[in-house]
Amino acid sequence: MNLTKIVILAGFSGLGGMVIGYFLHKLITLQRRSSAELKIKQLLLDAKDKAQKAVEDAVKKAETMLEEAKREEKSAILQVRKIEERVLLKEENVEKRRTEVENEAQDIKRKISLIKKKKEELEAMEENKRAELERVASLSEEDAKEELLKSTEKKYEEDLMVRMQKIELTGRDELEKKAREILVSAIQRLASSTASEVTTSAVSIPSDDIKGKIIGKEGRNIRALERAAGVEIIVDDTPGSIVVSAFDPIRRYVAKIALENLILDGRIQPARIEEMVEKAKVEVDKLVKQKGEAAAYEAGVIDLDPRLMSILGRLYFRTSYGQNVLQHSIEVAHIAGILAAELGADVAVAKKAALLHDIGKAMDHEVQGTHVEIGKRILQKFNADEKIITAMQAHHEEYPYETIESVIVQVADAVSGARPGARRDTLENYLKRLEDLEAIANSFEGVEKSYAIQAGREIRVFVSPEQISDLEAKKLAREIVATKIEQELKYPGEIKVHVIREARIIEYAR
Repeated sequence: MNLTKIVILAGFSGLGGMVIGYFLHKLITLQRRSSAELKIKQLLLDAKDKAQKAVEDAVKKAETMLEEAKREEKSAILQVRKIEERVLLKEENVEKRRTEVENEAQDIKRKISLIKKKKEELEAMEENKRAELERVASLSEEDAKEELLKSTEKKYEEDLMVRMQKIELTGRDELEKKAREILVSAIQRLASSTASEVTTSAVSIPSDDIKGKIIGKEGRNIRALERAAGVEIIVDDTPGSIVVSAFDPIRRYVAKIALENLILDGRIQPARIEEMVEKAKVEVDKLVKQKGEAAAYEAGVIDLDPRLMSILGRLYFRTSYGQNVLQHSIEVAHIAGILAAELGADVAVAKKAALLHDIGKAMDHEVQGTHVEIGKRILQKFNADEKIITAMQAHHEEYPYETIESVIVQVADAVSGARPGARRDTLENYLKRLEDLEAIANSFEGVEKSYAIQAGREIRVFVSPEQISDLEAKKLAREIVATKIEQELKYPGEIKVHVIREARIIEYAR
């Protein structure tokens, strides 16, 4: 019984707890809902306040911008009115000025018409006076003028002659004085020493025993060297030296270098000699290029074609009346530059034309024509400036003086060559005779090369064995002597002609 009550009471208690829990949950839910509604209402109120404030701010900003726009519009209207006023004022001024110009033009037209009328009246009056004078004097206008001039000349003839002579003499003296001053100044500013070129070079040797090796067995070494280099080797009793003789400075220099290298090497035999001569020729080509570049630098000539500088460097081995042509060209360039500066001419053109004025001499033994013509063709080939060609071509008066620079180059050339001790005429004639001697031998068909030696008393002619037989070689020697040398050259004593025909057969074992 008690257990049943307890169960019933527990059931009621649970049910009551559930009812109480339900009502508590409902109460809590209602409280939360009312709290959320309050928050929502508060948020709505806040949003309305902010929106109202934003609207008020926007209205204020719009009112401010509207006021500013009205002010700007008012300012723009005022500016437009001012511009319109200025335009109207300018139009009024233009119209006023146009009216004044038209009035001035009408006034000028009236004055021109009046001047024409006055001029016609004056011409008529002048014509009437002239006619009256001619009627009274019985002379025309030309006759009267001629008569007046004659009487004036006769009256003042002596005074005019004295005055003209004085002016002429004074002017000539002043010009000559000025010219002398310029030339003397140029010469004094370029006081360079002059050394005449010689036709021999001495090669130092460590001991006289070397002379025997240079000569070789039965003279084969010395003959091989003379043939390969085209020079004469003089081995005499002079201690410590061997002399290389040749009128051509390039051949002499090649032989000297080859001989010095052979002495250092110690292996002196024909094959080695030819090899050393070829190497010496390569060294000379390098030296030629260096000399050309050095000459252009020393003369102050820039932007010169490298090929022209190589040709220019060959003048280092060329002489003119004993004067080194390259040194002479540098000297002429300096003198021409000084003269051009004094006379107000183009200094660059004068110096470049002066440096290149004798460039034809570097190849005049290879090309037909005078060295001026050859030099002109060389410069044209390498697209030199026409001003430079014009300036250099007149230095021997073969062409007219077209510019002041051409006169300057001619004067500078004459000054350099005419200085005391600069040139030796006899040496030049001697070298010319040797060149002519070689040219005669080379003119025959089948001749490979020829060398004039023994101061022109002997010439060695090397012929091609494929083209010339032994019998033809004998005939060639006679033709060279009889038909050419005896007829075309003037020389003292006699000239010995050697015609050398040598066959060489070369094969290679591989």
